[in-house]
Amino acid sequence: MTPPVRASVFVGTSLDGFIARVDGALDFLSPGGDEPHGYDEFMATVDALVIGRKTFETVLAFNAWPYGEKRVFVLSSHPLSPTPPGARVERLSGEPADIVSQLATRGIGHIYVDGGITIQRFLQAGLIHRLIVTRVPVLIGSGIPLFGALPRDITLTHVATRQYKSGLVQSEYVVALPQHPRPT
Repeated sequence: MTPPVRASVFVGTSLDGFIARVDGALDFLSPGGDEPHGYDEFMATVDALVIGRKTFETVLAFNAWPYGEKRVFVLSSHPLSPTPPGARVERLSGEPADIVSQLATRGIGHIYVDGGITIQRFLQAGLIHRLIVTRVPVLIGSGIPLFGALPRDITLTHVATRQYKSGLVQSEYVVALPQHPRPT
């Protein structure tokens, strides 16, 4: 039997819950970005990343490939843009449960799920186990929300909240099971 894949989210948001501006810009995330806040330690626990195509395109515009030699699976039904030298990128498509099943058969035990729609789809499918959300002390008023509509409540158990000198506030949760359907 293949061991289950754990799926975690590590994401930054504006205080009003947006992961990017409407145009996809991430410029508001820079406050405190140079201050250690657990990202490197988190990445050390991850076998691979599962990201959406828009997130992949955004990351390609960074000065350097941020994922080192970690395997990155980009969810897209279309061919991908060329990747930087040394980047280990593969395109996948399908439903979140199918993606997780494919990764499990490859021996991947812990994935980092990133990108607004991708996070939302994995949450809706009940596949996210852990959420680490770092709030940047800025209100941007509109943008791409971290969370969207859900078919049922997703109960979370608080693990820890940390605050940083820069004003970042990071909260960690595990997804409590079972999920409860919404009353009709």
